[in-house]
Amino acid sequence: MTLFYLVTFALFVVYIGNTAAGISRRSLTEWLLVSFILFTGSIILTGYCLSALYLTASTPVWAFAVFLTTTVFRLVFGRLVDQKRWSVNRLLRERREDFRDWFRSLSPYFKGLFTVLMATLSIIAVTNLLLVLFTPPNEWDSMTGHLNRVMQYIQRGTMRHFGGTNWNMDTYPKSVCTIQIYSFLITGRFENAFKLVHHLSYWMALVAVFGITRIISKSLTAGFFAAFCYALLPDFLMQAITTETDIVLTAYLGSLLYFLFAFSETRDNRYLYLTGMAFGMAYGHKVTFTLLLPSVFMVMVYTVFWSPSLPVFLNRLKYLTPAIIAGVCVFMLPTGYLKNIQVFGHPIGPPTALRHQSVERAGPLSNLLEQGTRNVIRYGYDHVNLDGLRNTQWGLDLNQLMRKPLVKLEEVTKLRLDEETDFSIQPFSFSRRFEFFNANPYWGIIGFALILPLVLLSLVGMMRSKAHFFLAVAVALHFLALSYSAPYDPFKGRYFIETGLIGSLFLSLLFTNSLISISQPRHLLVKTYVGIVVLVGCLSALFAVFLNERCLPFAAYGRPSAFSSERMYLQMMFRPDSYVPYERFDQLVPENATVALGTINDDFEYPLYGKHLSRRLIPINPFEKGVQPIPKEANYLFFSKNVIKPQPGDIRLGTDTTMKGLIVPGEDYYLRKLK
Repeated sequence: MTLFYLVTFALFVVYIGNTAAGISRRSLTEWLLVSFILFTGSIILTGYCLSALYLTASTPVWAFAVFLTTTVFRLVFGRLVDQKRWSVNRLLRERREDFRDWFRSLSPYFKGLFTVLMATLSIIAVTNLLLVLFTPPNEWDSMTGHLNRVMQYIQRGTMRHFGGTNWNMDTYPKSVCTIQIYSFLITGRFENAFKLVHHLSYWMALVAVFGITRIISKSLTAGFFAAFCYALLPDFLMQAITTETDIVLTAYLGSLLYFLFAFSETRDNRYLYLTGMAFGMAYGHKVTFTLLLPSVFMVMVYTVFWSPSLPVFLNRLKYLTPAIIAGVCVFMLPTGYLKNIQVFGHPIGPPTALRHQSVERAGPLSNLLEQGTRNVIRYGYDHVNLDGLRNTQWGLDLNQLMRKPLVKLEEVTKLRLDEETDFSIQPFSFSRRFEFFNANPYWGIIGFALILPLVLLSLVGMMRSKAHFFLAVAVALHFLALSYSAPYDPFKGRYFIETGLIGSLFLSLLFTNSLISISQPRHLLVKTYVGIVVLVGCLSALFAVFLNERCLPFAAYGRPSAFSSERMYLQMMFRPDSYVPYERFDQLVPENATVALGTINDDFEYPLYGKHLSRRLIPINPFEKGVQPIPKEANYLFFSKNVIKPQPGDIRLGTDTTMKGLIVPGEDYYLRKLK
């Protein structure tokens, strides 16, 4: 049956592409983005419907239902967009020839520059694809919440609220779960299919950067340069092989911004409809899209609201407003926010979570302004790092040498960035822990040496580009939103990939601004500078991928390659004191057993499903609800002695309680055979 389901998946992709050809202009960039939005949107809407019918785990229903949802979109857009479908195959052939002609026409400088960029990206693309296909997921949030809840939804046959151990399992928006469930089931329960939408989002974000840059600059070369540079930002690269949720939000944001800029170029209302759809999907994906609303609004001001007269402005609102409302109703409201209000009294989650990682932790407004301002400076400092390169000892030494003036500046100004900790999840440090900057870097040298200077110059009006001024305000607003809305967190590098998408659009200024254009022969100094930054950026990207401790392509740091590592070792890498008890659990408990879990919020539950994800797990210590009765169908009880008191006959699984320097210490785990 797996082969049959894979055939239906291939047909579904073809159907999506054919539908998109009737909606988008005859543009490869636009066709890819519209296809992406239709693909994810069709699965999300199907998932909501199947959950209501308790059919979430039914592969045959999934296989056919997605066609019905796509047909609904096909009919709706068929009425809204008056256009005949064009041949995708012919367009692909034409664009292949256009690419060859473009590369042949480049000067020797640009041929060298793009050869280095494309060679680097090609190596990374192949490596990342292999890592996606042949290594299991092992991100912290996925082990506690994201993938854990996906398996719970499949086991329960619905995505309804159930009361998980980790608060994210119930409170996080569920739209991405629908895509992961579909991908997992349609590929014959292939675990790595959970990463499909995340890896796809990496490429769609690049397509969006290329498309937007080309609209702004009218330059094919600028579009490719911006996209390639964004592809190599370390924080963006790190999420391309994971199941972290921010990269999917980035792809939705990129699609949304592309549709807005496409409207500004064509004044075609189809892009307002697509904007509404992408807006609803982005908000339904993750609540942190709220922090992007001011930035999105600034782009809307430039692309939609800035009009020659009031009637024109009102006419545009007539199409955009209903489109956004429809997108919110279809994709955002069913994702779980309303249920959170019903259960917790807040759309985000329980009060404990809000106090831990939201603005409420700052206390009074005066302290929020003070500590939020410190966060702006802290994140600014975090961006000025040779991320990727500092995964090596020589790169770390070079990084520390480069940052000495910044550290001295902080000492002189007495900003107390590392001493004030009341609005921090993890205290700020000029020398972050290796695990933090290795797995969660920022933009690297391309960011602080190219993107940020161009953003700042545009913000003060020196670049004299209206589009880039509004985009600079958008970047600044998101930077401020991340700084003031939540405590400082060294893992926040992953949130800045959305800021980085907007920031990468400023690289087009290197082709359009006469003062710094590298297209002009006389700007030898600028061309040399850009060449050096790009070369170092390429090296940084390679080191970020090949020395990513979480998923090493080759053995390094005394660790084996991810390709040769056992599944439990990889998934417990950041909980080393818990590896032994989890491995013993895996050996003692049959793969098809039903296990009751007396675990806590930070415990990794996903590895307990087993290599084939065949164990049924039942949490009995839901977040802040206390221990519940052990269900009768459970064969085993896996628990922490801090949750349930051990009794004679229980097996102590061997947690190393003496290990030091841990991010979060593990619990003392026990196993009880019930039947």
